[in-house]
Amino acid sequence: MSKIKPSKGAPYARIMGVGGYRPTRVVPNEVILETIDSSDEWIRSRSGIVTRHWASDEETVAAMSVEAAGKALADAGITADQVDGVIVSTVSHFKQTPAVATEIADKIGANKPAAFDISAGCAGFGYALTLAKGMVVEGSSTYVLVIGVERLSDLTDLEDRATAFLFGDGAGAVVVGPAQEPAIGPTVWGSEGDKSETIKQTVPWSDYRNAGEVAKFPAITQEGQAVFRWAVFEMAKVAQQALDAAGITADDLDVFIPHQANMRIIDSMVKTLKLPEHVTVARDIETTGNTSAASIPLAMERLLATGQAKSGDTALVIGFGAGLVYAATVVTLP
Repeated sequence: MSKIKPSKGAPYARIMGVGGYRPTRVVPNEVILETIDSSDEWIRSRSGIVTRHWASDEETVAAMSVEAAGKALADAGITADQVDGVIVSTVSHFKQTPAVATEIADKIGANKPAAFDISAGCAGFGYALTLAKGMVVEGSSTYVLVIGVERLSDLTDLEDRATAFLFGDGAGAVVVGPAQEPAIGPTVWGSEGDKSETIKQTVPWSDYRNAGEVAKFPAITQEGQAVFRWAVFEMAKVAQQALDAAGITADDLDVFIPHQANMRIIDSMVKTLKLPEHVTVARDIETTGNTSAASIPLAMERLLATGQAKSGDTALVIGFGAGLVYAATVVTLP
């Protein structure tokens, strides 16, 4: 017989509050066109993007996260010293160690929480949300701060016609805490590593270091058509699996919040899933661009702030990207 006492946490977990931060600089397509041979019409038709936000030197990964976290805590109605877990998903914090989550935890005034970073690209928010839910239900934490944050402008090749217009910066945060009824559904997640070359960093940091001063700084590159086909056909299947796992149908949904990768991908998924007209669809990409791990919480925050979605709504969220990795679940909005 085991001598280990069983874990004892909350019956369920829920998103209690959400917050977002977008850098002050708004970058229109005209700025992008200074370095690539394209047009505003082409960028809009291919991606749906009109503007994006780029961070200043002061708007670091940590600084943006602290701003988003403060709003999420206020929305959740808890104080920073109640936070006992901090999970940050990012690919654009350039210090390998220590985890930026520890810096953020200290700056918001949390009291020695568990704090760590994860790297799951554009699916990172879904991965972190799943981990946070597990921590609350298992009992190792009561309130977990989940942050998706990126400074992708640092990893953008402004001369790459295929990607220069895509990426933006920002931070989105949610507080996950205890609930008496299910409010975060089962997660459908996974990876397809055989397709990892379709979205990648151009060269490893070690290659950049060894090449000396003449090396071009690493950037994110992708095979656009391959990613588009995979996202449209395979991720619609994953989204349906998440609905099935939660025991609901598309008719039961109020809101659909996909990763803001590309407007055409979003529209195609809506069509493939046969979402009813009453379902509100997040299209934050138009003015925010692709912010990877930050895109879902930023889109969620905007929908709630503008009244397009309301507290208690049932939302399907799905993230997908580099790896290739994906994560989908159904949540009750805070």
